[in-house]
Amino acid sequence: MRDFGFASNAGIPRLFSTRREADAIAVAAGRNTARLLLNFAANKSAVFNSGLDQYQIVHFATHGLVDGKHPEVSGILLSLVDENGQAQNGFLQAYELYNLKLPAELVVLSACDTALGKEIKGEGIISLTRGFMYAGARRVVSSLWKVDSKATAELMTRFYRNLLVDKFSPAAALRAAQNSMSRDPRWSSPYYWAGFIIQGEYR
Repeated sequence: MRDFGFASNAGIPRLFSTRREADAIAVAAGRNTARLLLNFAANKSAVFNSGLDQYQIVHFATHGLVDGKHPEVSGILLSLVDENGQAQNGFLQAYELYNLKLPAELVVLSACDTALGKEIKGEGIISLTRGFMYAGARRVVSSLWKVDSKATAELMTRFYRNLLVDKFSPAAALRAAQNSMSRDPRWSSPYYWAGFIIQGEYR
């Protein structure tokens, strides 16, 4: 795991703020509208077989694992065990996204380094963002560096409030959320909020 930024003897750290993040998004969207896939339900099979292609917004709050030398095997981490405690493949890799049908208006990758990739001559930049766009996503929000879990949960709470309650466009909602974070003494450092970008909407 060292290639992905984790020490092999340390395991993968838990993201304690993702549940708060998911709950805040559900509140903004409306409990009867949002569908939460948490814990064991947040698995790789659900990405391909649970009807995510019927949703306008798909949000992943998890670890992003980036391989700078081989970006096609970068991915996002989902549940590594099933409800019976049996190990399962929970690593959704970039190359697998090319077989995914996900015509969402917006995909949000609330994880570390998800905007990063490698430029391949004749192919452009190979990244998770490109994979989701190939799968049909119109816009993708992703990150340029290792983001702080608590700050990200706060940023996403503000982003979705702007997007779903105040009806801002995705780009305007992200910009407003970042501006409000910059004015908050707790999160004023750009480290906490500037890493997230949106691709696919340029206004």
